Amino acid sequence: SSRSHAVFIVVVEQSEAISAGVSEASSGGWSSRAGRLNLVDLAGSERPRLTGATGQRLEETKKINQSLSALGNVISALTESRPRQHIPYRDSKLTRL
Repeated sequence: SSRSHAVFIVVVEQSEAISAGVSEASSGGWSSRAGRLNLVDLAGSERPRLTGATGQRLEETKKINQSLSALGNVISALTESRPRQHIPYRDSKLTRL
């Protein structure tokens, strides 16, 4: 739905045996690599005054706008030239991820 946030995490792992010598029966161990790709689809912010949202849709709009604001606060705190002691990750479920 366009009225919600979505997070899709893809983890790819590769492992291969490392041979230690002439005989393939004697293994030298394992080598592995891992990668993680986070895809995030954020719901767009909305102005209830302009859209005329009421009831449940208004409540959804408030929650979406609140979580986007919390994400903006975290990004702002992380990009400041003078590091902050507190980064507000726990202000929203979206920023806890």
